[in-house]
Amino acid sequence: MGEKKIKFEYKFGSMIEIPRAAITAADVARNAEFFSFGTNDLTQMTYGYSRDDAERNFLITYQEQGILLKNPFQTIDRHGVGTLMQWAISEGRKTRPDLEVGICGEHGGDPDSIEWCHMIGNNYVSCSPFRVPIARLAAAHAALKHRPVVAKKPVAKKAAVKKVAAKKVVKKAVKKVAKKK
Repeated sequence: MGEKKIKFEYKFGSMIEIPRAAITAADVARNAEFFSFGTNDLTQMTYGYSRDDAERNFLITYQEQGILLKNPFQTIDRHGVGTLMQWAISEGRKTRPDLEVGICGEHGGDPDSIEWCHMIGNNYVSCSPFRVPIARLAAAHAALKHRPVVAKKPVAKKAAVKKVAAKKVVKKAVKKVAKKK
């Protein structure tokens, strides 16, 4: 690029695809300007089994028997993989407060996973093109559901006292007019 005298902006980042990368996120963030969670690989490494083997052989049985509530390759497991993600974001932003964070893969098109990503502070999700409409709708739902509550300003006591006093004056005036008649 220097030879052609071409300049362009870019960011240097890291895929977080193994539990150790998530656990050491504070160190990784020293050099990385963004994290992108590879949630399929992170799920495989966290659970210790391959997606292909699990879905072909035992995952449905685990769901039927209540061992797993959902397929962790379709919806982020909030208590396992999700907690690793949350930790990585928190620790990474301690090192680099403006750290940009996202996910890529099938989870990026799953509404429940998108809600979790919103809750833990992801900046974006990435998914396959056919899931983009679902992802946009899910992101909007999450933003509305978890929007900050705006506190209502308390009514000033002086203003309330003045209103009560004004009402009393009006009532007295009405009584005086009624007595004169």
